[in-house]
Amino acid sequence: MEKQKNLFAFLPLLIVYLCLESSPAASQSQWLDVGFKADAEESGGQFQPLLSDPTGIFSMGFLKVNSSNLDIAVVHLPSSFPVWRASPSDPAQASSSTSLSFNGSLIFSGIKTGVIWSTPVTAGDRVVLLNSSNLQILKLAETNSVLWQSFDFPSNTIVQNQNLTSAAALFSPNQRYSMKLGSNYLALFMEFGRGIDEPMYWKRTALQAKNLIIAGDGPLYARVETPGFIGLYQKENAPVDVVPFDSFGRGIPGFRRLTLEDDGNVRGYYWNGTVWDSDYAAITGLCELPSPCGAYGLCNAEKGRCGCLDNRSNGCFPPDSGDLCRSGDEFSVLRSKGVDLGNKEVLSFVKVGNYVECEQLCDRNCSCWAAVYNNGSGYCYPVNYPVQTVVAVGDEQKMGYFKLRSAKNDGGGGDKRKRTEKALLIVGVVAAAAVAGVGVCRLRGAGRWWRRRESLDGSAPGPYKDLNSGSFRSIELVDSFRK
Repeated sequence: MEKQKNLFAFLPLLIVYLCLESSPAASQSQWLDVGFKADAEESGGQFQPLLSDPTGIFSMGFLKVNSSNLDIAVVHLPSSFPVWRASPSDPAQASSSTSLSFNGSLIFSGIKTGVIWSTPVTAGDRVVLLNSSNLQILKLAETNSVLWQSFDFPSNTIVQNQNLTSAAALFSPNQRYSMKLGSNYLALFMEFGRGIDEPMYWKRTALQAKNLIIAGDGPLYARVETPGFIGLYQKENAPVDVVPFDSFGRGIPGFRRLTLEDDGNVRGYYWNGTVWDSDYAAITGLCELPSPCGAYGLCNAEKGRCGCLDNRSNGCFPPDSGDLCRSGDEFSVLRSKGVDLGNKEVLSFVKVGNYVECEQLCDRNCSCWAAVYNNGSGYCYPVNYPVQTVVAVGDEQKMGYFKLRSAKNDGGGGDKRKRTEKALLIVGVVAAAAVAGVGVCRLRGAGRWWRRRESLDGSAPGPYKDLNSGSFRSIELVDSFRK
């Protein structure tokens, strides 16, 4: 019994000793010094932490992406949500040969791949992770001056009190969408790459109610504020615009973030201690999203459902990319009534006299994939990017002209053409029909399909509704507003 009493008396001393012995290791996990190196554990879990913030809420380490790739990320541990990623567009293949090291710069590399990602700094002394989730490289000799920080290079998320500057952008995890600042606005864009202009699909122009934008006084920046709003600023004074969250002014606590997601919508959330509560959405309607139904899809807002431009039920035409400017490119044409663009409010347009002029603007431009015409206003909206989802409307004065690359979409119906007049004359049967002025009309499913070959004498097509005057190259009319 006496021995047991002596053992229990010794336990507090043993606990204190163990804590003191472990404290250097614990403090090391809150910073990384020059010479640090860690290898990814191939059989490890979803996240392998390497560096912790002082509160233990955030951690930086190896993150598995889609089970087979790796990236460096800062993770909100209670939710396992990555608030920052180093290389979201090009994650590494998961392998034990992948490592993160610090030699003044952070270097994410693999034996076979070489450097996957690195910071540009080469003279840092220490890496720290702040309780704001900001990852920093410090120069200790200069009173902990910040040489690099993750807050300046966001991936798809900004958190509260983090500035999104005009020099940065948010990109959705699938890299198809981006959020950027302009001279007086915040906007969302589609990303196609390969030299295609980034089409805008949502825009918030600064209202300048509390402060004015002064030309030459610096670019705008955006910040998520803890009371629950996005502030647009030019200087650190009153914002030039305030975008309120649902919880704005209600005194709801909780860590906040703004995230651009894979559907192209940007949403705000706050952490309620258990889950992320949705608090804001830039886009509220399904059909206002850039591509809710996929390429060549048709979104019916009234029914809240998706279809295809050509009425097919076994999947719409596959997505395409690039342009039609290569020599020998061949394409088919689909024309549809009762369609509109969900993002036309932020697209440029041309005033034309009729639908045919609108079609010709696109037909003669190999960078144009489609054109949508409003017969009521005379506005023609060229679509100079691969066709995404369009919106079904009840107004048949709104008409669309859509190109499909024939090499990939053969069998989709329509008028196959090359970009030379010689190619237009190759098919003898069609040419004979054009000379004879013969129109072929047939019913297919629920849609109406019309075909007429353009006359060889070069006469201009007539008005859209007058199918007997002039001529059309291949007309496929589809009733797009489904009941």
